[in-house]
Amino acid sequence: MLRPASATIDPPAALFYASPPPWRVCVPDVRKHVVVSVAEQIAELIRGAEDIVLESELGDRLAQRRPLTVKAGFDPTAPDLHLGHTVLLNKMRQFQQFGHDVVFLIGDFTGMIGDPSGRSATRPALTREEIEANAKTYERQVFKVLDPDRTRLEFNSKWMAPMDAAGLVRLAANHTVARMLERDDFRKRYQGGRSIAIHELLYPIVQGYDSVALKADVELGGTDQTFNLLVGRQIQQAFGQPKQIVLTVPLLEGTDGVNKMSKSLGNYVGITEPPDEMFGKLMSISDDLMWRYLELLSFRSLTEIEGFRRGVADGQNPRDIKYLLAGEIVTRFHDAAAAQAARERFIARHRRGEIPADLELSVLACADPEMGLPQLLRASGLVASAAEGIRMARQGAVRIDGERVGDPLMALRADGVERVYQVGKRRFARVRIDPGE
Repeated sequence: MLRPASATIDPPAALFYASPPPWRVCVPDVRKHVVVSVAEQIAELIRGAEDIVLESELGDRLAQRRPLTVKAGFDPTAPDLHLGHTVLLNKMRQFQQFGHDVVFLIGDFTGMIGDPSGRSATRPALTREEIEANAKTYERQVFKVLDPDRTRLEFNSKWMAPMDAAGLVRLAANHTVARMLERDDFRKRYQGGRSIAIHELLYPIVQGYDSVALKADVELGGTDQTFNLLVGRQIQQAFGQPKQIVLTVPLLEGTDGVNKMSKSLGNYVGITEPPDEMFGKLMSISDDLMWRYLELLSFRSLTEIEGFRRGVADGQNPRDIKYLLAGEIVTRFHDAAAAQAARERFIARHRRGEIPADLELSVLACADPEMGLPQLLRASGLVASAAEGIRMARQGAVRIDGERVGDPLMALRADGVERVYQVGKRRFARVRIDPGE
């Protein structure tokens, strides 16, 4: 079972242990402690990593032949995870496979400050209610990657909330304003005359103290966290602890292959999305991006991936490799049967041009003789808003019974005839508009 650090865990976490977690059935088959050489561990652990400080220190720590404490912190600011978030989770999983102890740290205290990394303005602080709700959602999602039996959950309010003002002052004395202004975002805001709140300067220091409280051997984070992670090394040294190894992972490009994966940019693959949606999005990525996703998201060995590269170089269709990647990801977050069904439906739609045969009929009652196309697309769940429906139609992405729609504002007669409406490549709805009374 998931192991809280102690019986006195902060109250928000206690809510999570009231009953056996229902998501346990979704836990991947993580291998038990795998005994391999230090060199083999390092080769796998630096796979896909952006930087490591320092690799020699990691080798020395691994040579001690003891489980390392590996820390990764998550501010509960955005509860819905996408594949970009799982790059870090996958790295945590690799440490677990080699028998090391992973600490999934939820920054409920730092979340009330707001991480200033990469920000051009002060980030609004979260309320306790928002933090607790987001943290629960995290728990339901992360164990689709991590092994709950080898994961320790912590909240940094456990050691920060009891700290008095004198303790916080002593902690802050371990860092300087000059060093803090070395951060690119702080420097730009300072030089541009934009405000930097005092509490924002405390964020990296508190994050560094988390490493002291946990006696972390290794801290993981995205490349945007490099400064904060290095502060952790400094704070540990000030408290007389060995300095943690810092290992950063890249920020995954979205399905567009250009921008960082982001829900706001619409280039994301959410880990709770339906199987067909996940499968279709992964099949849509470019051939070049496919290799990046294999390296950062797949659990396949580097040797197997290199074999795929040789196969493509010898003439194999990259689409076949995408099928394997999409199937692996959908299986991880759903199951093998869902992945196989999603593949079959994808082939039916995209290779044979067929419309799904299992569409349920939606009946819309219309008091007027006609209904606007944007309103129908929204009512049938194909788009989130009428404005999106107009935009998709203008892009040529809307079809009725296979025929592309030319007029985004076309009127549809309430004639009681079933028709299949399609938006993009993966969204279908079978709809009948009945005349109202």
